[in-house]
Amino acid sequence: MTLDALIFDFDGLIMDTESTLLESWRWEWRRHGLELPEEGFFAAHGGPVPERYTALAAAVGPGFDREVSEARRNAYRARLHETLEPAPGIREWFGEAAELGLRLAVASSSGAGWVHGNLTRAGLLDRIEVTACGNEVAAHKPDPAVYRLALERLGIPPSRALAFEDTPHGVAAAQAAGLRCVAIPNAFVEAGRFTAADLVLPSAADLTLETVIDKVTGV
Repeated sequence: MTLDALIFDFDGLIMDTESTLLESWRWEWRRHGLELPEEGFFAAHGGPVPERYTALAAAVGPGFDREVSEARRNAYRARLHETLEPAPGIREWFGEAAELGLRLAVASSSGAGWVHGNLTRAGLLDRIEVTACGNEVAAHKPDPAVYRLALERLGIPPSRALAFEDTPHGVAAAQAAGLRCVAIPNAFVEAGRFTAADLVLPSAADLTLETVIDKVTGV
C-alpha cells in the first residue's frame, strides 16, 4: 500500500445529486406547463448555471417570480434528498478504506453546508476526516484549489493520495493538484471524455477498493 488517503468529489460521485438537480428543474418547468430543454443543462465546466432561471423566465413570460420559483424548486429537491442513498458501492468502499487504514477526505466545488448536510443525512460525515469545499477557495474546478486545500488539511503530499471524480473538469482539477485520479462518470457525461483519468470505472460497485488502488498504483 503506497497511499495514506482517498479524496472524493461529492456531487455525482458519493451521491447522485445530479439526477435530483435535473429532476427538480423538470418538475418546476412542468408546473408552468412546459418541458425543460435538457441540451446544455449540465455545463461542461461544472459549477452553478444562472442561465437556467433566465431560460425559464423567458419561457414563462411576464409574471414569472424567480424568488418563488427558486424556493419551490429547492424545497422539492430537498424532499428528494430525504431518501437519497449514496451511489452504489460507496458505503462498501468507505468501510474497506477503514479496514485498510486509509483516511478519507472530500473535495467539492459545492458549499460546505450543502456537502456536510447531505453527508450527515446519509450517515457518512463521521467517516470523513477532512472536507474542502467551494466556499473556502477562490476558484472552482477545474482549478485545483479545492484539492490543494484538502491535501493541506490532510498534511500529505499528492503522491500519498488518490482522487475520485465523476466529471472531466474534476479529473483535471485533481491532476493539476498532482493527484492520480479514478473516474466514475455520472449519468450525464460521456465515458469517452475521461481519457486523462488514470482509471475509469462504470461504478464503485464494480471492483473492491483494494483492487482499484492496486490497478492505479501498480502494486
